[in-house]
Amino acid sequence: MTSVELSKGKGRLAGKAAIITGGAGGCGAAASRLFAVEGAKVIIIDLNGEAAADLAAQINAEGGQALGLGADVSQGVQVREAVARGLAEFGQADVLFNHAGTLIVKPFLDVQEHEWDWLMAVNVKSMYLVTQAVLPQMLAKGAGSIVCTSSISAQYATPGEVVYNASKGACQMFARAIAVEFRDRGIRCNAVAPGFIRTPHGEREMRDLQRMGVDASEAAISLQQGRLCEPEEVARAALFLASDDASFVSGTQLFVDNGFSAV
Repeated sequence: MTSVELSKGKGRLAGKAAIITGGAGGCGAAASRLFAVEGAKVIIIDLNGEAAADLAAQINAEGGQALGLGADVSQGVQVREAVARGLAEFGQADVLFNHAGTLIVKPFLDVQEHEWDWLMAVNVKSMYLVTQAVLPQMLAKGAGSIVCTSSISAQYATPGEVVYNASKGACQMFARAIAVEFRDRGIRCNAVAPGFIRTPHGEREMRDLQRMGVDASEAAISLQQGRLCEPEEVARAALFLASDDASFVSGTQLFVDNGFSAV
């Protein structure tokens, strides 16, 4: 992203501040850049605090406004501290993109209890913790938009991904339930559900599935969704849901899968 690219934004998040968890890599980094292009002050929260700070520095150097913070979003104390620092820096959070997540690919009977707990903490508990920390100031203003990263895995099961599939199903319902509970208080909440993505996370998933005998080659995925999704395409879907362009959209799951879910 260059300063020229920053000037190309349409101002869809102008005057707003956005918190993005898992915002320093993959689709999260793409969203951090895009939200900045669209005028948002961006608070990047990532387990890799150095990467978050580096990305924020890049955005700032190119004319945007960003703050990079390191935090484990599965830990309540760290979440509350990071959110408080972000609010102190920019004064508000109008948008929350709950993107942080990870995966486990292994036979169900080999999954250990601590692995289940870890994945659910990162993928699901984090949404509860961060949303609970951010939502009160949204409610005080009477407006806010929350986007959660789900997956096609919330709807379509894959061998070796029982824990991951279950966690993404929870993400989908979390977004719907928040939308229903807070609809009449000015809060929108939606989920994005990507297909297979060209990111380190997505490529690791493909490798791990193939080790289990599942044909997750790029050629096989191309038959299901045409090609691999690019992280910027997920970011653009999240931007739509986060922005006022989606002012009457709440409680939905937006598939970003080039028709995978339509077949």
